[in-house]
Amino acid sequence: MATTPAPAEPKNRPPQERSVLRDAAFLRLWAGTTASGLATWALPFVLGLAVLQRELGAAGLGLVLAARTAGFLAAVAVGGVLADRHSRRAVVLWSALAAAAAAPLLAVGLGRSLLLMTAAAALAGAGQGACRPAFQALTAEVVDAGRRQQANAATTLAVRASTLAGPALTALLAAFTDVSTLLLGIGLLWLVAALLPGRGAAAGAPASPRPQRASLRAEFVDGIREARRHPWFLAGLGALTAVIALGYSATSVALPLISRDRYDTEWVLAAAMTAYTVGALGGALVTARFRPSSQGWAAFAGLAAYGFAPLSLMFPVHPAVVIGAYAVAGIGIELFNVPWFTATQREVAPDKLARVSSLDFLVSYGLAPVGLALIAPAIQAFGVTPVLGVCAAACFLVPAAAALVPTARHFSRPPARPAG
Repeated sequence: MATTPAPAEPKNRPPQERSVLRDAAFLRLWAGTTASGLATWALPFVLGLAVLQRELGAAGLGLVLAARTAGFLAAVAVGGVLADRHSRRAVVLWSALAAAAAAPLLAVGLGRSLLLMTAAAALAGAGQGACRPAFQALTAEVVDAGRRQQANAATTLAVRASTLAGPALTALLAAFTDVSTLLLGIGLLWLVAALLPGRGAAAGAPASPRPQRASLRAEFVDGIREARRHPWFLAGLGALTAVIALGYSATSVALPLISRDRYDTEWVLAAAMTAYTVGALGGALVTARFRPSSQGWAAFAGLAAYGFAPLSLMFPVHPAVVIGAYAVAGIGIELFNVPWFTATQREVAPDKLARVSSLDFLVSYGLAPVGLALIAPAIQAFGVTPVLGVCAAACFLVPAAAALVPTARHFSRPPARPAG
């Protein structure tokens, strides 16, 4: 009696892509990166608690945070060069250990020596700045190209979740312990960031050993040359800098004022910032799987969405409109960030990746304090509505202009034409 044969299995079935969340090497790196992000966020919050408890003055807080920013900017470029010269794992280790060592110094100086606290904050900022480009480059070593967007989304998701839950957790801990102990807890987070990540592959090592090292300056300039090879990167960096220096700075100054003066409550401030973080969490979840055909254009559209935040503050709208605008801005910023990091890891020469990443952090974060310093005088001179209007227009128009740059549509250089 004849029987119907079972259908044959296809011979060339593509292998199932293993989730990056099941990769032990990435999970160690993810936990270390998350710990460093949480420690970075927690320091200004904990120092703010010190001001509330009158262990640190407002002027002292400004000086300490300024020292941390200066340390970050001074170290981020050097850290990028060192991470391309040496083991990225070693750079993460020593820079995170430096930040960990700063925590007990801050605790000792609290209420006793503002000079010691300022020096310790500069050390903490230097450790933070040196490890950022090394973490970026180490991700490219640990995770294969096909799963890097998922890896970057998982990392930003963890950091955003920490900033959402962190204030409540820190306030709860503050009810049972003092600020010095919380500062020591920040040091423990940096120890986790230093010791937990494993060693990556040698993807970032130069193809052949150089007999003589160039100077740090020469190698950083070499990284700038690599960045200039990618027009989409320069355009994206310019757009990101404009949004941070103008849009983010304007809303940071204007939102507390408008929450107090227009709505007569601090609730709008808290709800808008929470909505921004929740939106960013949603954006990170979307980008873990979202692969638009024109990735660069989609990313620039997400970045431009930040313009809705200052736009919502220009008019006497219902508070729900402001909160919704901040949620949209949060979604958009991660629709840009995750593909941006992934494209940088994919397109930049592996032995120059840390230097190009350090250029990203140096420019975008470096100009943020300038924006913050100029926005308040501009509001006093011209009024809050005109300043917000200019900043909203910049958030919409600069990313749109960046999207017109060649290679920006896909965040990649066109393939080289065959000779002949």
